This record gives sequence, C-alpha cells and structure tokens, in this order.
Amino acid sequence: MSVECSTSNDERQFGGRLLPDRMLDFGPCQGGLGAGKLMSLCRWTLASAVWFLSVAFAGDDNLPDPLFQGTGMLEVRIVAPWSTVISERPDEEELPATFEFTDSAGKTLVFDIKLRARGKFRARKDICDFPPIRLNFAGSQTKDTLFHKQDKVKLVTHCQSSERYDQVVLREYMTYRILNVLTDASFRARLLRITYVDSAGTKREDVRYGFIIEDQDRLAKRLHKSILDVSKTSVSSLDREYTNLISVFQYLVGNTDFSMIQGMTGEACCHNHVLFGNDGEKIWSIPYDFDQSGMVDAPHAGPNPRFKLRSVRDRLYRGRCVNNDLLQITFAKFKDKHDEILVVINEVSASSKQSINATTRFVEDFYRVLESEKRIEKEFIKKCI
Repeated sequence: MSVECSTSNDERQFGGRLLPDRMLDFGPCQGGLGAGKLMSLCRWTLASAVWFLSVAFAGDDNLPDPLFQGTGMLEVRIVAPWSTVISERPDEEELPATFEFTDSAGKTLVFDIKLRARGKFRARKDICDFPPIRLNFAGSQTKDTLFHKQDKVKLVTHCQSSERYDQVVLREYMTYRILNVLTDASFRARLLRITYVDSAGTKREDVRYGFIIEDQDRLAKRLHKSILDVSKTSVSSLDREYTNLISVFQYLVGNTDFSMIQGMTGEACCHNHVLFGNDGEKIWSIPYDFDQSGMVDAPHAGPNPRFKLRSVRDRLYRGRCVNNDLLQITFAKFKDKHDEILVVINEVSASSKQSINATTRFVEDFYRVLESEKRIEKEFIKKCI
C-alpha cells in the first residue's frame, strides 16, 4: 500500500490530528520534473509515512507557527489608505486597515490591523512605486486562526505593478523556500495573492503577489536561541558548519549584498543577516532579503561595483577561507538536496514557464560547478576571503 502525493493546499487530518500541509503537500506531482524523480519524491510506503509522521510530531515545540507550517498560497484582501501609504510612505506612524482571508473551513475572517511602510532601498520612490509593508496584527483577533502568534510581520510587496515584478516576488519567495530545504535555521515565508483596496477610494483595486516573512522573535523561539543585539561580531564567533552552508547558499543564489559579521556604515549588525545564539555557543548568522541576488534577478538590482561583476547573475563566493576544509561536506549536503530544490522551483505554480526555466538553469549551473574539481578550485578555493 502506498501513500499518494497530495496537491491540496489546505491543512489535512491524519488520525484525528490536523497536519500542516508542508508535511504532505508535493505540488510538483502536477508535473515539471522527470517522472522517475517525481515518483521517488511523491510516493512513500505506508511504513515510511508513519515513521515520518511520528518523528515530525515528536517535537511540536520546534514547529513553525501555524502560518508557516503550510506552503499553499493564500488569497487575502487588505483594505487600507494605500494612496497615503504610497505617497507619504510613513515608516513610524501606523495606519488603520483590515486584513481578510478565507480559512480552510471556508470561513472568511476579517482582522483589524495597523500597517506602515518599512525598508530602506525598496522604500525609495525612485526604486519602487509600492513600498514594502509591516503588518501589525492584534493577538486577540488571531488566536486559534492560521495567523495565531503573528504580531508585527514583514510583507514583501511587488515594488512595481507589472507581470515582470510579480515574477520577481515569486523568485524571492522561492529563494527563502530553497534555504528552508537546506536548513531549519532559516526564515520561513508564506506566499500571498493580495487584493489591495484603497479605503479612501482614490486608487483602483490591484491584485499582486507578496509574501510574509517569519518574524525574527518567532524564529528565535523556534530555534531556542536569542537574538544578539551587537554592533558587530567576528568570524571566529560564528558556527563554522552553518556559516559554510550559508556561504555556499549565497553563492548558489548569486548574492553578494550581505555581511555575516557587521552592518553597513551607521547600521547595527548585520547587513541582511540576523545573529542568533546563546551563551557559550557559536553564533548562527541567518540571512534574509535576497532581492539583489542573481536568482531573483530584479530589474532594480545591480552588482556591487566593489566586486567588478558584470551582472547580478555573475556569482562570486564570499565564504571564509578558514572554513574551506568543510566545503566537501557542505557540497554533499547541497547534492543531497538537489531534487528537493528543483521541487521548490516547480511547485510555485504562479511562476511563469520562462521564470521557472531560467531559475532552473541558474541552479543547474551551480551544480555543474560542484562536479568539477577545477571549477571548485577556481570558484571557491581561490575566491574565499
């Protein structure tokens, strides 16, 4: 007897218990990969499924919040003074809004929320017509719903109202999901299809993709770590294995817009990274914000002139030479996750065929590097810092 792969995006019951859809949902069963690979990923024996579920529920305390236990896209509606948000971009004053979505039981829930603009680069009017947003939920309204335990969360938005930027959002969401495949010590994300309604009635409704990022306080709780509020740290303070994994991941996605140990001038540590750790333990420097990466390939992105790259699609390894002895172990981890990464790329069904193909080629080029000792020497050993 086998367990058939499921394409439902809702939570499901197993033995009377509600399961998060990420545990049973294999979107690429709809196609996109070779049949042999899909069968190995999408069909389990009954014994294997029971074993997996028993392990998964052994540590419920380590599970993400309900919102991030699933990967299905949510249809939501946000009514807010969007004309004010777009023109004034308030980053301190919160504006009243409502957030609507339909749960898995078919019930429409409406939350009274507050929101404001956020961000730096993407908050600039000369970069984005629509700024990134911070949503502020009231715990009294979200209790026992999909948004339970959500408070202040980041919403990644579309920047510009175009199909091209819709694909940019989907690729950045995809990038977070790929890191989730490689390590649980990563920010979760949940994809949304958002209907924006201007409460003042001066702006037309607009439907765009966006995604919510797991709050850093909730990630710290899930990892049983503390957020470290420091001005900078040292390479020797970082966990070597984790740091090497993230360094290779940043190379995979073609990102150089980060620092694991310090912030930009005048900013706290660290640039597009958050430090997590406990007393007596090595630090995990966990990345976020990938819009400048080659995988996302946003129109507004550009290579750092410091590195003399022609394009954001050109990769440059920024890993530490002191960790080079870990490279082969790290490469083995990436090779082991190859098929799962391809699954993530193909299961974001809103992505265009062109976007999926381009992202797949970009990823496969990375894997070709790993198959060549000469290219490893050239791309990693000689380029480490």
